[in-house]
Amino acid sequence: MVSMGNRVCPVGFAGSLDSKIRKWLQNPQKLLSPFVREKMTALDIGCGPGFFSVEMARMVGSCGRVIAADLQDGMLQKLRAKIRGTELEERIRLVKCERDNINISEKIDFALAFWMVHEVPDRESFFRQLRATLNERAKILIVEPKLFHVSRSDFEATTTLAAQTGFLASQGPRLPLCWSAVLETAT
Repeated sequence: MVSMGNRVCPVGFAGSLDSKIRKWLQNPQKLLSPFVREKMTALDIGCGPGFFSVEMARMVGSCGRVIAADLQDGMLQKLRAKIRGTELEERIRLVKCERDNINISEKIDFALAFWMVHEVPDRESFFRQLRATLNERAKILIVEPKLFHVSRSDFEATTTLAAQTGFLASQGPRLPLCWSAVLETAT
């Protein structure tokens, strides 16, 4: 999601999150294929209109599940409309988050937090809640926007905070104009 100062991306900008240019720059299949497999339970936290959720649902297959979670009901409604009447409707469960609660109790194998961690007011609580949902050997991919949003030092502070809440951070995939890290639970 795109930050608007200290706010989340307005629902009115949802169309820009589903553009062909974005698919070219941030191809969901290419980005997610090292992490998402059939039969997994995957979480798209801050899913917006489902740019990544839809591809995740295809990748987990008919025996897998995707939890698409967002703070804004309007974004979830856009995703609901996109998958209505398709086989993906059975694979994607929509979850309305609260400002201080991700509202996820299921165990997950992979989580994607794309352009949204910088919008979270209490990141320590956010990471603790995510950690509580993870299966053994689960991974989290965090991607943050560079331009006008997240500086290198801010991103490093985020990965340091993740480490303080029990994660090991490693370099994530290279994406234009983005920072990324892969988080795994420390043993």
